[in-house]
Amino acid sequence: MAVTAAMVKEIRERTGAGMMDCKKALTETDGDMDKAIEILREKGLAKAAKKSGRIAAEGLINLKTSDNGDKAIVVEVNSETDFVAKNEEFKAFVNDVAELLLNSDIATVEELLSADLNGITVQEMLNNKISKIGENMNIRRFERFNTPSTVNVGYIHGGGRIGVIVELATEAAYNEVEALGKDIAMQIAAMNPKYISEADVDQAYIENEKKILTQQALNEGKPEAIVEKMVVGRLKKELKQVCLLDQAFVKDGDINVGQYVKNCGKDLGKDIKVNRMVRFEIGEGIEKKEENFADEVAKQINN
Repeated sequence: MAVTAAMVKEIRERTGAGMMDCKKALTETDGDMDKAIEILREKGLAKAAKKSGRIAAEGLINLKTSDNGDKAIVVEVNSETDFVAKNEEFKAFVNDVAELLLNSDIATVEELLSADLNGITVQEMLNNKISKIGENMNIRRFERFNTPSTVNVGYIHGGGRIGVIVELATEAAYNEVEALGKDIAMQIAAMNPKYISEADVDQAYIENEKKILTQQALNEGKPEAIVEKMVVGRLKKELKQVCLLDQAFVKDGDINVGQYVKNCGKDLGKDIKVNRMVRFEIGEGIEKKEENFADEVAKQINN
């Protein structure tokens, strides 16, 4: 029997399994819906789907860079609890995914899930982990760096809680700027800048901050005649906090990051520019369910 899109849709709705998994199961059973569901259950795919509604805001961030730093990737894979994030099997899976991304041109999470990893798709392997470990997991996001004439340096903080990649536009070799890149990446991890420099700041952000700062000054009872000058000064001070190159360098408070980069370039005799950066923090932006520690332990024991 030919497998139709309607059949795939129906079995997906009944099991919650992935579309390609449903199609494969239907093909194996010559379109027999009940047998296809049994296959999905045997593979743990239907069971995995039942867990898909759970909030997965823990997990690991991993990153990889090529030997010469010409390309790099950072990826976030989520789990429900920190227990699983420390599981060696989970760590190995995240590492394999990161290696796959570094050595491919996969552009989206959807492409990644359908890609081959050790003989099966990433989605199938993920579902196997969900069924075996007993928690919802998902590959949330990744970012790729491979701009020509750049060197990429990465830094992982807190055992995978924060991952940073900084892209340096330079003719210098990786080993010449690795220490500099690591220092900048650590700065980004610690201080979480929103922009590289003031020139990169979104105008909408500036206008919104001006509006807030103006209202704050007026609420303080400041005369309108001097409010505008106050706002300019306060905005300048705020931009020094959110712009990487204007931030005080954490290793030497007497200079800012921009001066540190310039000094390193002068020592090498080569131009160095911070071209791009990314900072992933595990679970950021995900609404987390509040659970006390005792409940979390009990949950793990029951699983």
